[in-house]
Amino acid sequence: MKFFCREEHTNDTFWHRKFGTPVGTAIVIVLEFLQVAVIAAAIIIPIRYFLIQPFYVKGASMEPNFYDQEYLIIDEISYRFEEPKRGDIIVFRYPNDPSEFFIKRVIGLPGETVEIIDNHVVIYNDEYPNGTVLDESVYLDESTLTPGLKKATIGTNEYFVMGDNRDASMDSRVFGPIGVSAIVGRVWVRGLPVDRMGTFATPSYNL
Repeated sequence: MKFFCREEHTNDTFWHRKFGTPVGTAIVIVLEFLQVAVIAAAIIIPIRYFLIQPFYVKGASMEPNFYDQEYLIIDEISYRFEEPKRGDIIVFRYPNDPSEFFIKRVIGLPGETVEIIDNHVVIYNDEYPNGTVLDESVYLDESTLTPGLKKATIGTNEYFVMGDNRDASMDSRVFGPIGVSAIVGRVWVRGLPVDRMGTFATPSYNL
């Protein structure tokens, strides 16, 4: 059974009558190619610019979970329907230079206070008004410490972000919380290298 059948070229088209068989056939083939290209572009361009976007990791701030030059696919549509969650790995525009893109992990949510003290991350919110140490053992090695001395209250539509490589990451400890408008999307798939290919889910926390 044939589900798709390409029509055979006919020699009785306008182009054949005007230019003859060889040239007319060539024109018909070119026009068919252009038609397919236009249809493909109509499908691919919205996906590329509004739904997903490729991204290359630059630098060591997310090691050992993400390495320099790894190829990622960014989900650009989810945050149009839901808010970023703690633990999401996001790509965003650097607040001090929007032409640069950073990859970090969401640590603090709107309305919370984040404190970096004694090499740990402490979260203050309605459930934990006295603060609780954030358990990040799902994606950080037990020996990983968070240096710095910082306490920041996160505003509405803002997020506190940090790199997994805490010793080599310029993040909200330096430039403060980022606005939701700066977020490009959530890291969805690692495409390259092939031996590290996979998707990413939001981790669970002790909160």
